[in-house]
Amino acid sequence: MTQRIAIIGAGPSGLAQLRAFQSAQAKGAEIPEMVCFEKQADWGGLWNYTWRTGLDENGEPVHCSMYRYLWSNGPKEALEFADYSFDEHFGKPIASYPPREVLWDYIKGRVEKADVRKYIRFNTPVRQVEYNEADDNFTVTVHNHETDEVYSEIFDFVVVASGHFSTPNVPEYPGFSHFGGRILHAHDFRDALEFKDKDILVVGSSYSAEDIGSQCYKYGAKSITSCYRSAPMGFKWPDNWEEKPAMTHVDVDTVFFADGSSKKIDAIILCTGYLHHFPFIEESLRLKTNNRMWPLNLYKGVVWEDNTKLFYLGMQDQWYTFNMFDAQAWYVRDIIMNRIELPALEDMRAHSAMWRENELKLETDRESYEYQGSYILELIEETDYPTFDIAAVNETFLQWKKHKKQDIMTFRDFSFPSVMTGTPSPAHHTPWLYALDDSLEAYLSDTPKPEEIQKASGE
Repeated sequence: MTQRIAIIGAGPSGLAQLRAFQSAQAKGAEIPEMVCFEKQADWGGLWNYTWRTGLDENGEPVHCSMYRYLWSNGPKEALEFADYSFDEHFGKPIASYPPREVLWDYIKGRVEKADVRKYIRFNTPVRQVEYNEADDNFTVTVHNHETDEVYSEIFDFVVVASGHFSTPNVPEYPGFSHFGGRILHAHDFRDALEFKDKDILVVGSSYSAEDIGSQCYKYGAKSITSCYRSAPMGFKWPDNWEEKPAMTHVDVDTVFFADGSSKKIDAIILCTGYLHHFPFIEESLRLKTNNRMWPLNLYKGVVWEDNTKLFYLGMQDQWYTFNMFDAQAWYVRDIIMNRIELPALEDMRAHSAMWRENELKLETDRESYEYQGSYILELIEETDYPTFDIAAVNETFLQWKKHKKQDIMTFRDFSFPSVMTGTPSPAHHTPWLYALDDSLEAYLSDTPKPEEIQKASGE
């Protein structure tokens, strides 16, 4: 009897899993039956932008955490698929920091070529995953919104690829209930133009805080204040951007900080992270972790140690993204297809404990991305996923960090060669700070728009 696999989510991780099996099939292997459940109407996960916040058209929590004008905040050369280059997709070299729509197009290109859309059931969120011990299989219950039908099916394996950047972590501070301006989490941030000529506070000191603050600066915020809990971001900010220690409380229009200072603020944007949130998985199977480089209970970062027919993809804090998901998906595929034999439970736990112990020793960004790079290499050495130059990607990360330290507003104007093809990336036709149109068409054109030329020249 053909084995059946349920894949939860058709974002980059779930699509990587579909592509991994399709790759094996293209090489002559017989693959299991796959069903991918996706709660959105299209694939791409977070990269599938929507204007909606809160609940979607089906009453489901909105998955998307991306916003208009979002550009990649890391070089595309660090996330390029090893089996599908940017050059192949676009037919020409493109600059190193594409906008969201360009990356979504790239993600779609590979899976369109692989013809895996036929495996996906859209508008179908998963309601429950239960393990049936007597039969050694899973009951997966889903809700088909197109027919408004709730139904269950049996699967031999389950791959959880629903991500962990869609359920916001929303703290409350004293006075929030009386604040007269807007309070929102980064998950619900959609358009920086909303904050033009406003004094905004960005709470947090990680990537969302620096990027949302930068977007608001780019599109005309009057001032940006960011506050931190442990350490400032420490970049060379524009004149109208200042960093403060932790917010202590607010009143109707003023925010107060731990150093005793205060400032009148129009809007508070909480860049306070996300939760690993899997309410649809039964308790004994549910991953519980904060956002870290090595979550426990996952052998090789993917195999649920207490039930090795359940897998989680992309659950790590991420330096690497698309090609890490690929490495994980190929490894999971080969376990399911009996190409990789798993060790005994005590050996799996010992391996995980070793990686956690090494994670706890990490002190610098460089150590962190080298650690994750070595993890990816360990996975791909056990499969037929195309190997790539991890050291070169690490060097790209190093240069990226240097460029950000030099100027947080210009780091996206640098270019890198492709690790996969060696092709140098050209400079984009317009510096990021003046590139106001983030559309695919504008990005791939050879010339800037007249209004962008005017802004760049200071007119």
